[in-house]
Amino acid sequence: MNAVALPTRRDEAWRYSDLDAVAAAWPVAPATRISVAAGEVAHHHLLQDAADGATAIHDYEIGVADGAACHFHVLNIGGAFGRIALNVTLGEGAHFELGGAIIGGDSQTLEIVTTLTHAQPNATSEQVIRSILAGRATGTYMGKITVARGAQKTDAAQSVKAMLLDRTATANAKPELEIYADDVKCAHGATVGELDKAALFYMASRGMDPATARTLLLQSFIAGVFDSVADEAVRERLETAALAKLEVLV
Repeated sequence: MNAVALPTRRDEAWRYSDLDAVAAAWPVAPATRISVAAGEVAHHHLLQDAADGATAIHDYEIGVADGAACHFHVLNIGGAFGRIALNVTLGEGAHFELGGAIIGGDSQTLEIVTTLTHAQPNATSEQVIRSILAGRATGTYMGKITVARGAQKTDAAQSVKAMLLDRTATANAKPELEIYADDVKCAHGATVGELDKAALFYMASRGMDPATARTLLLQSFIAGVFDSVADEAVRERLETAALAKLEVLV
């Protein structure tokens, strides 16, 4: 079992967490380790759909060797507190891609936390996170990218967007860059919004009921997150679970 001390609010990566839920589940299991050998391409996914009221904490340590690629897709929808944390290190010319969605309602606290280290030159990474939150749910994405000294020609991007269905819901986003090389391309963006009222009005004017209209708009909001899932059965499972959760919220 993990002997690491219980997190507190002073731990930046746990700032928005439900610490009472964390304490009840502590200590958590050791991180799952994934090693992608040089030149290989790996695909991984996680559907976090724990039962109502449960606490789910999933930690991953991922090493992507020279010239290798790792594609990871996550859907975080279950439990009272659900946390997915990825600690990724990239070798020379390696690639990491994350497609993640958070869909929460009621008083759920759901989060995705990534720490990505470009340790060698010529590596690339792309992280796309979409959150849909209703009720008093809290959804958090915290993503730190570190470009090591000498890791020239790094190309890293983060795109974080959240949709609030109720004004009582909360979206937190903290993309962070720490760069020690001078020939790099790093970009990040974060936005929080609401459903387009004009689009809802247009769909209603064409005879569509409000719940269906809202569901279609929300589906389009997260469309693309799972497009690059290599296994069709896995992609269908993630998309079906996401749609079922959306139908509950709307």
